Amino acid sequence: MGTLLEPKLPDAGLAGSYINGAWHWPADGRTITIENPSRRAPICDVGRGTSAEVDLAVQAARAAQPAWRSLAAAERGKLLTELGRRLEENAEEVARVLAAESGNAIKTQSRGEAMGAAGVLKYYGGVAVEQKGETLPLGPGLLSYSTREPHGVVGSIIPWNSPLQLGCVKISMALSTGNCLVLKPAEDAPLAILKLVELADGLFPPGVFNVVTGLGEEAGAAIANHPGIDKVSFTGSSEVGKLIGHAAADRIAKLTLELGGKSPTIVFPDAIANGRLDSAAQQVANAMRFARQGQSCTAGSRLFVHKDIWDALMPTVAEKSAALKVGDALDPDVDMGAVVNSERYGEIRAYVAEAQAEGATFLIGEVPEEEPAGFTPNPTIITGVDNDWRIAREEVFGPVMVAIPFEDEAEVIEMANDTHYGLAAFLFTHDISRITRLTRAIDAGWIQVNQGGGQIPGMSYGGTKQSGMGSEYSIEGALEAYTYRKCVTINIEDGA
Repeated sequence: MGTLLEPKLPDAGLAGSYINGAWHWPADGRTITIENPSRRAPICDVGRGTSAEVDLAVQAARAAQPAWRSLAAAERGKLLTELGRRLEENAEEVARVLAAESGNAIKTQSRGEAMGAAGVLKYYGGVAVEQKGETLPLGPGLLSYSTREPHGVVGSIIPWNSPLQLGCVKISMALSTGNCLVLKPAEDAPLAILKLVELADGLFPPGVFNVVTGLGEEAGAAIANHPGIDKVSFTGSSEVGKLIGHAAADRIAKLTLELGGKSPTIVFPDAIANGRLDSAAQQVANAMRFARQGQSCTAGSRLFVHKDIWDALMPTVAEKSAALKVGDALDPDVDMGAVVNSERYGEIRAYVAEAQAEGATFLIGEVPEEEPAGFTPNPTIITGVDNDWRIAREEVFGPVMVAIPFEDEAEVIEMANDTHYGLAAFLFTHDISRITRLTRAIDAGWIQVNQGGGQIPGMSYGGTKQSGMGSEYSIEGALEAYTYRKCVTINIEDGA
């Protein structure tokens, strides 16, 4: 074990809410205890905002919105770029806080997330000026054009698995397009966001950027139901997404949902030909997001391997995955940290125990122990299951991959699409015709071919089926989801 790093916690940010350009402690004085899942120990307490804080934040946002939307897009972009620069300069400090609260290893995940989040802010800072409309050729005497207008006040709710990256996506998309924002961090992991807000303090005009930390059933529900919020953007589980969708529909609010997934990874024989076995196996393991404890909506947790290469590929994937060092997220030598809390750990354990009881075979891993010192399950690869087993159909959201052999394209397409999810997919083949056929046939909004990497700013990222609606990460997604099109037609004839 390396020498454990220690985080520098937020200071003023422990208030939990940032409203109208100032830190705000809840009037009732209640707090939330934030825990370190690697050590099962409390880190600190933060203010527990409720509907009262959401109300204040919405009022501030609505008051600030006219001036903010009138500000030139280039000026809004400059402020986002500056926040990205500040985050980049303080990336190590923020990354340590992120590792402590989320359980995501500092070595493989949290440092990269801090830098990636800074990149998101700078990307949107640069493309903010691309909010262009169109001119319509309606004939002599008529000038007709369209513009992109902000919805007004956006309420965004983010999860705990990648809170800083996803928080910066929500911040950037809302503010760059001229909206004001009320952001709710996940109650399990709000500290990195609160560190970011400390960096942003005084940068934006008061009321433009507001944060309320609180429980989902209190602050989150208040955002989803608030009549002063024009658009809701939520990233999280499909079950909660349905509740938010109902609340938004009741008042016809605009909505973006990025929900769960049970993503297929499909490997054809040519993927390992010509000396590519080692690299293909590594990318398959990367697609599973083992280094993030499998806590990713895009995790390629259903691995479909052609039967002709099963015996060659599977031992190598198992070797790559088992080589990850599991432990404390603030150990600089650790590759894979902890799942976020006892509830998640218990659910992962139950899925694996059920599969074992039903006769599954373990290539690597085991049923996680019942009372661990930290919530650190090992990478687990299960075979001997069918695509209709519960562990192959439901989102485990842990480091658990099921591997299933297949014989032909038609069979694997049917299995890949036999799910109510449609977020991501990973395809490994070098046959261009096959790539074209399968990427068209697979029901997923985000497909990677011959790589297991993550989202890059500029990509269009979003799902179909019960994986959500709308897309994020790109300027196109921001324009589609965070603005509406306004058409103006002017009669310019002299006699009009």
